[in-house]
Amino acid sequence: MKNATKILTLLAVIVISSFPMIALAGGPGFGGGVDDGGGGVCAPIDGGLSMLVVAGIGYGAKLVASNKKKKAAAAENA
Repeated sequence: MKNATKILTLLAVIVISSFPMIALAGGPGFGGGVDDGGGGVCAPIDGGLSMLVVAGIGYGAKLVASNKKKKAAAAENA
């Protein structure tokens, strides 16, 4: 179990540290005057959405781990 936690932590650090590289890979924006028809500036939502997905996966993994601990403790006491 400790090895799995270490591996997940390492994987999370690698994924989170790679986000700035992915965000900067696109360049400084549109090359010309791109009009989206709304009259405003286009706002990218991909970076924030990716962070929310990663946070949700982490929270779900935490819940699964705590449920396993509760079941193991209940099995020991029974």
